[in-house]
Order: sequence, then C-alpha cells, then structure tokens
Amino acid sequence: MATVFTVRKGRRYRATVTLGWVEQIATNDVIAERLSAAGFADVAIKGTGRIRSAEATWEGPDTTAELDAHLSDVIEVSGLA
Repeated sequence: MATVFTVRKGRRYRATVTLGWVEQIATNDVIAERLSAAGFADVAIKGTGRIRSAEATWEGPDTTAELDAHLSDVIEVSGLA
C-alpha cells in the first residue's frame, strides 16, 4: 500500500531518496531538478549512490498525495514563522 502524505505551502521537508540500481548514477542536480519540477524550491540533495538525503520547501498549495516510491522517512523540518 502506498504512503499518503500532505505537504503545506511554505514548509520545508526532509526525505530519504532511495534509487534503483541503474538510477543510482543520477547526479544530485538531476534529482533536485525532478523535485523542483514537482513544485519544490530551495532543493538540496546530499549523498551518493543509492541512498540520498533531500531537503526542500513546498511552494504549491497544500496538497495530499501518494508519495513517490523513491521517497521515505519524510518529515517536516520547518514551517512558517
């Protein structure tokens, strides 16, 4: 069963990114571009290989959706002041 998560406008989130065997050759910039295309800003990706850490701010409206299978351990790290 897929995990459902809600992101809220202006809040920052951290997640573990787990890549497949072939996907692990992707650069952190490529992963950041995918998160930016999904609506995130200020994207920072750390790590190499199959397991990376991502942190980004949600810029879209509050949204509830199924998490991408590559993402896990999603937490909010900061909200609106």
